[in-house]
This record gives sequence, C-alpha cells and structure tokens, in this order.
Amino acid sequence: MLTILGFAMIATFLVLIMLKKMSPIAALVLIPALFCVAVGQGAKLGDYVIDGVGNLAPTAAMLMFAIVYFGVMIDVGLFDPIVRGILRFCKADPMRIVVGTAVLAAIVSLDGDGSTTFMITVSAMYPLYKRLKMSLVVMTGVAATANGVMNTLPWGGPTARAATALKLDAGDIFVPMIPALGIGLVAVLLLAAVLGRRERKRLGMLTLDEALATETAMEPETALVGAGGGSDRTRKNSGGAGTGTGTGGDAAEHPATDEGADEDADEGFKGLDPDRATLRPKLYWFNAGLTIALLTAMIMELMPIPVLFLLGAALALTVNFPHMPDQRARIAAHADNVLNVSGMVFAAAVFTGVLSGTGMVEHMADWLVGAIPDGMGPHMAIVTGILSIPLTYFMSNDGFYFGVVPVLAEAGAAHGVSPLEIARASLVGQPLHMSSPLVPAVYVLVGMAKVEFGDHTRFTVKWAALTSLVVLCAGLLFGII
Repeated sequence: MLTILGFAMIATFLVLIMLKKMSPIAALVLIPALFCVAVGQGAKLGDYVIDGVGNLAPTAAMLMFAIVYFGVMIDVGLFDPIVRGILRFCKADPMRIVVGTAVLAAIVSLDGDGSTTFMITVSAMYPLYKRLKMSLVVMTGVAATANGVMNTLPWGGPTARAATALKLDAGDIFVPMIPALGIGLVAVLLLAAVLGRRERKRLGMLTLDEALATETAMEPETALVGAGGGSDRTRKNSGGAGTGTGTGGDAAEHPATDEGADEDADEGFKGLDPDRATLRPKLYWFNAGLTIALLTAMIMELMPIPVLFLLGAALALTVNFPHMPDQRARIAAHADNVLNVSGMVFAAAVFTGVLSGTGMVEHMADWLVGAIPDGMGPHMAIVTGILSIPLTYFMSNDGFYFGVVPVLAEAGAAHGVSPLEIARASLVGQPLHMSSPLVPAVYVLVGMAKVEFGDHTRFTVKWAALTSLVVLCAGLLFGII
C-alpha cells in the first residue's frame, strides 16, 4: 500500500505542477500532507516536517548566502570578462547562444555546486534570451542537463555517495567513467545545437544592434552591444527575429516566450551594463582571489559549505560596499531570489520528510528491486543504470545511493558483477536528477530565469533522460559498465 501511495503522491505532484493547477510551493506542502493523512500517519506529520526541515536547513542556508555572495560578485563585475567572451562567441545567433549556454554551464559546473552554476549562467545569458525573444525553457533545460553531466565530478556529490555506500575509492569510480561522461557532454552540446537551430529557424538571426532597435523605449547603447556586438548587419531566414513569432508547433513548446514575461526584460538586460554603479574594478583581483579561495575551501571541505558562504557573503559585502546603505541596497536587490529559493527548499522539506518518515521511499525501492527478474542478475550493472534514471529523479541522492545502490550491488555480486560497475552505472541518471523537484538548485534556475517549474519539467525531462541513456550506452561501449 505504501508503495502505491508513494508513486501516487509523486505522480499527483508532477501532474498538478505541470498542468499549472498548483504552484510548486503549495504542491510541495499540501500534497504530501494529504497523503500522510491517507496512510494513517497524520498525527506524525509535524515530526516528519521538522525532520525534513532539519535535514534541508543547511542546504537552505547555503543557498541563501550563496545567492547573496554570487549576486554581489555579479554586481561588482567579477564575471563580466567571462560573459563578454561568451557573448562575443554568441553574437545574436540563437544557435550560438544556446551552445554558449551549454558551454558556460559546463565550465562553471567545475566548482561542483549546481546553485552557483545556475546563478552565473542565468545572469550571463538571460539578457540575450529576453532581447532576442528566445525560449527561456531552452536555456534552463540546456543548463540543467549540462550541469547534470558535470555533477558526477568526485566533489559534486553522487560519486562520493556511491563510493561511501559501497566502500570504494571515488577515483576508481570516476576516472574510468570520464570517456562516457565526455560523450554525454558532447551529446549535450549537440542537443544545444539542435535546439539552437530550431530557435534560429523560429526567430531568424539579427545583429544585436538590430535586436535593440526593436525596443524603442530603451537607450541605443547598452552593455550587450559593447560586450557581444557584431558587424554582421544581414537578417538571415524569414522568421523575424524581433517578433517572437514562429510556427505553431514551436510556439506550443516554448511557453516561456509569451509576452507576459516581457515586462522583466529591461531589468535583466541592464544586469550587464558596463557603467553600472555597483562595479568595483579596483577590487577585481580581491574578489577573484576571494572566490577562488572560497571554492578551494569548498572542494577541500575545510569548513561546512553554508559556513563558507556565510563568511564569504559577509566579507564580500563589507569590502565592496563599506557603507551600510549600500550593503542594505545589495541585500534588498537579491532578496527576491533568496526568499523564493529558501521558501521552495523549506516546502520541499515537507515532501521529503513525508516520503522518508512514512516509509514510502523504502517500500518503493524494495518493490523496484524485487521486480527485477532473476535472469537479469548477470546484467545488474545495466539494470542499475536504467533504474538510476527514474529513481534519482523521484528520490534524493542520499536515498538512492545509501538505500537502493547497496541492495543492487549485493544482488549483482551474487552473479559476479563488480561493485565498481554498479557504482559507475549508478551515476548515469544525474543529467535528469538535476531537474528533479527534490533538488533545491533547480529552483534557483527556474526562479532566476522566471520560468514556471512545470514548463521546465515538461520541456527538459525527455532531453535529460535521452542524455542519461547516451552516457549509459557509452559506458557499455567502452566496457566501463
């Protein structure tokens, strides 16, 4: 019964948010509360929620102060050189912009933190997508999938969890997986090129000067012209780049291009203004050194990540904005993102708390493992790879790697399958995992991009699952899994 109710609860949640019948925060709170009562454990709901909040509180704190820290770094211009380089490559070609999104997300993902990746990627690319009327779900989908592939880095989390759960060395798991993960990253870039070509066909291609000319209310000189402007004055294709119109099929799959979102264009566009008052060019190397030191300390685990970001945010604010009114202004500027993300994380605590507290997760995992035919024993690595795709989406990484993977490894060992193969196969589902409603970082992504979570899910799931299958097939091809 708990197995059925567990799957029903997850399905209900996904259907309601994808159909936009409920907001994610409301769905994350009310649906698990209802199902907790349905399983006869309503009296323990408070305990489950408190346990969930306790488990996710460090994550919420990390996200809150990480948003403030990286928000300040963006304000003071730390990432402007990277942004300018990507924008020079992108110009105003939709295909280049989508590929540039994938490249930027993959590069920034090297720090192992999804929230950081999404904050920098969205801050850099959002103005281009808005000005050229491109689909914002393409941006969030490509960024999340690229980050999912890179999330398998040993300091990213899943590899370390698999190593701990099976008592293996993280290097022995990860290093042989590099070729397969490289193929997965190539698949993301090819996906970005395909989606970009669709956007180019739908919108056409303009120079940034021409794109800006369609916005008569704006000043003629802006940051994007200086950062990424090109000399090509020729309009390509007949889609009408500044119009936001296209074929009926494309429009149906790009809900984030509706005019209702246009009201935010100016604000996001001005984020790259090279003359903004918050720039601190004289402190550039201090900010760069502080960020490198922060990321190094994070990778070396010198202190808990929430503490590192708390200290980093306080130091960044104090040095860059020594006057109290300026500090309050910077905090207020990022308060909306902080509130949205932290609120979503604490709402997710209800969902995860009920899933774990009622025993639904354990029953779901046991049912899935028990459903594997005995004849599949010698192929348990493949089974693990396939199961990792839906399970890491519907479960937290902790639940999957510490609850399910050891059981799968035990079943595989009985048929001579190495635990290393099981561990590597368990990483296959990460491209899809990064779009799971149980991953706090995804709310940073959709929140900053002003995309509905349901729209992001509906667009991204199929591409992320396909990328996961590419990684699995590459692992089999190279004999790694």
